[in-house]
Amino acid sequence: MIKPKKWSAVASVLTVSALFMAGCGNGNDNNASGPTPSASESASTSPSPSEASPSAASPSPSESEPAKTFDNPELNIAVFQGGYGREYWDSVAEEFMKDYPGTKINITASPKIAELVRPKIVAGNPPDFMYIAGSDNTPILDGLIKDKALLDLTDVFEGAGADGTPLKNKILPGVLEARSNSPYGDGKIYLAPYNFGVMGLWYNKALFDGKGIATPKTWEELFASAAVAKENGRALFTYQGLYPGYLEEMIVPAIYGAGGQAALDQFFNYDPEFWKSDVYKKVWGLLERIATDDNALMKGTVALNHTQSQTAFLQGKAMFIPNGTWFEDEMKDAPREEGFQFGFLGVPALDAGGQVMALTSVEQMVIPAKAKNPELAKAFLQYLYSEKSIKLNAEKAKGVLAVTGAPDLAKEFLSETTYNIYKAVDSGMMAVSGSFKPVAKGSKYNPSDEVYKPISSIMSKQLTLDAYSEKLYKVYSEIKQELEASGAQ
Repeated sequence: MIKPKKWSAVASVLTVSALFMAGCGNGNDNNASGPTPSASESASTSPSPSEASPSAASPSPSESEPAKTFDNPELNIAVFQGGYGREYWDSVAEEFMKDYPGTKINITASPKIAELVRPKIVAGNPPDFMYIAGSDNTPILDGLIKDKALLDLTDVFEGAGADGTPLKNKILPGVLEARSNSPYGDGKIYLAPYNFGVMGLWYNKALFDGKGIATPKTWEELFASAAVAKENGRALFTYQGLYPGYLEEMIVPAIYGAGGQAALDQFFNYDPEFWKSDVYKKVWGLLERIATDDNALMKGTVALNHTQSQTAFLQGKAMFIPNGTWFEDEMKDAPREEGFQFGFLGVPALDAGGQVMALTSVEQMVIPAKAKNPELAKAFLQYLYSEKSIKLNAEKAKGVLAVTGAPDLAKEFLSETTYNIYKAVDSGMMAVSGSFKPVAKGSKYNPSDEVYKPISSIMSKQLTLDAYSEKLYKVYSEIKQELEASGAQ
């Protein structure tokens, strides 16, 4: 077990238990709540009522002082409707409007929120506030960062919250300083943290406990359990085939396990030599084994969307699947094998004696620089970090904000499995986080797509690791050249 470290601008590693004991008591791309293309687009100007009561610890404005009034009382917000749903946003908007009488919040929610807001952004009429997540949507955030089209939120976090202390003191240590929230390295905050996610491999705990199956601590132990999987009528592994970006949940920790922080820096900062390194060969060799070993990959996986593969896992067709802390709630109504219980494995170590790991991420909320109502948007953003909002988020979305003490505030609304993942007090599980460095403005590359989408061809045995690494070597070289030409390297 190690002491918690600050989250660096590129990637960071810390012990989950140390983090929560020291600061919090899961994330996004990202990939945190995952794509949900099957959900329908929806918009509302009349959020559903919330049943939550005001928190005594964080009094609402109407209870502690006269409610602030705004020159423009109408706020337009756009939110990603994925694994966390939209009920939280409806509920917290309703509570905000109660505490700030006369305000009106209009909500647009969709799994493909980027498609809805992009034309408005291009036209210079963006929403006042946005929560953007899901792999198909997050490139729009990259574009806003590259264009420097986000409002500086530093004053929101420097300002005092309901308890009189600076809001920044409530946020998990190091989060606001990370590149995901302070993208320009100037100490200014342009992206506000939302839910914290923990990701890795999941299994059926009831099956393992009932049959005395040991959870693998290393990748060799995991591959060795393919025989046990076959004995129990299932494949070893499946994943969200049409969305191979989910595989980052085991790839990124494995990179750290194989090469430490230096390897993560190579990977996230576009060092072409990464694709010729032993770390690359070790980590992508795991994918090759999944694709080629007997009974390793569930048949048909590559053609399945996230819901289909996750349902197959719940029905006992595969022993392991990558996913995050939103998994249980997202699939709460899906059919499953009798007695199924969610179990979280994390990501096995590459070598005996190594630590089991997990990928962590924090999703982002933003206010566009051209928002028509930035004053009200900032007040709404600050409100989201209140104790009332944290509890609402846990109740309605089963999410945990990246705020000190949030897991304990959320405990009554979380399953035992989810709460234990967040707390992880005794597990010593190492958490790894990181994000790609922004590419040059006008770049033709989306790094996440370039890295993860071709993995489908590796899994279907249509692309060799050598051909893949050659392609990525060229991609990284060109991204690096673009950055150098733009003066950003």
